[in-house]
Amino acid sequence: MTSQTKPVPSQTASAASGPLLGLKVLELGQLIAGPFAAKTLADFGAEVIKIEPPATGDPLRKWRLLKDGTSVWWQVQSRNKRSLALDLREGEAQAIVRQLAQESDVLIENFRPGAMEAWGLGPEVLLALNPRLIMLRISGYGQTGPYRDRPGFGVVAEAMGGMRHLSAEPGRVPVRVGVSIGDTLAALHGVIGILLALHHRHASGQGQVIDVALYEAVFNCMESLLPEYSAFGAVRGPAGSALPGIAPSNAYECQDGGYALIAGNGDSIFRRLMQLIGRDDLARDPALADNAGRVARVSEIDAAIGQWTAQHPVDEVLTALSSASVPAGRIYTVADIAADPHYQARGMLARVQMNDGSTLTVPGIVPKLSVTPGSHHRNAPDLGQDTEAVLHELGLTPEQIQGLKDRGIIAGARPA
Repeated sequence: MTSQTKPVPSQTASAASGPLLGLKVLELGQLIAGPFAAKTLADFGAEVIKIEPPATGDPLRKWRLLKDGTSVWWQVQSRNKRSLALDLREGEAQAIVRQLAQESDVLIENFRPGAMEAWGLGPEVLLALNPRLIMLRISGYGQTGPYRDRPGFGVVAEAMGGMRHLSAEPGRVPVRVGVSIGDTLAALHGVIGILLALHHRHASGQGQVIDVALYEAVFNCMESLLPEYSAFGAVRGPAGSALPGIAPSNAYECQDGGYALIAGNGDSIFRRLMQLIGRDDLARDPALADNAGRVARVSEIDAAIGQWTAQHPVDEVLTALSSASVPAGRIYTVADIAADPHYQARGMLARVQMNDGSTLTVPGIVPKLSVTPGSHHRNAPDLGQDTEAVLHELGLTPEQIQGLKDRGIIAGARPA
């Protein structure tokens, strides 16, 4: 068992570590894209203060399956963060954010364009107060353009970015990817932008604004979609489990009803695959020696592979393919993931001790750095758990803090 798979003590028992230690991040916004970007920074040592509405908190706290009234997803998305419950609609709260921004390296927000400006928290104000501030802004359509004011969720961005059209069997209704991939792609592009901006700031001392649109993050991953249309007028369509223009690469049903995903599209790999399934004639066929030739006869090749897989259980198929050095795998459920020894050996099944003493298995840290790895050093916070501590660090007196609480501008328990 690696160090990342051992139970991690809760909150104060371990210290933050990683290459971003000392980086101060202020997270505004909610749900997925902005918070995922902040979580990624926090995993690698950044100090993240998350601002949430005092009455309800981030809606993600109540999304999907709940344990003791709180989403277990929350335990992943908000690990390693502090919670400051603050009503951003109030002027006194906005003043607190401006004060926090002056002491921060990075601010992350994913509100609809114009919301921050309406609160007096736009980049013109915040960068004037702190010229070194890096401000990540994630929205559906970006901060400019004719669609900027439209509400944008990840599922809409996935459709506009071109992904949804490809996610279907030919002739069937396009389906969504089963996770919020548009939000996550936007968050990861945001993290890249932050790291680029930090590199620039190291040389120049200058902060800047990073504008990430959800649809653009999806579109950026659409490979050859646009150049193929530009050069040939080709509109790529859905292809089910196949990979259009690359052959063979598909999911093949096995004797026991399972599926083997087989990627035999390398020239030498294809020859080994054909020899394994007893089709030396196809392995030696000069017309199939390269990808272009195989694409022209992909139906024939798929039929030959499918005929072979149908005669064997999926485990036997995968064992034979591995012995022949042909890339292949099964379709995993989460139960498969939780039982897989490779996930375990790589520290991707991290057991963390919750505040109530129970344990929860959560995804490990990605990526893995050899010298400055990330860590799960603090459990996801209760709503407003750090409010008074953060405000005390800003210099507010107990009387000022109590006054804010009495007016409903903040919420939270007193620090232990």
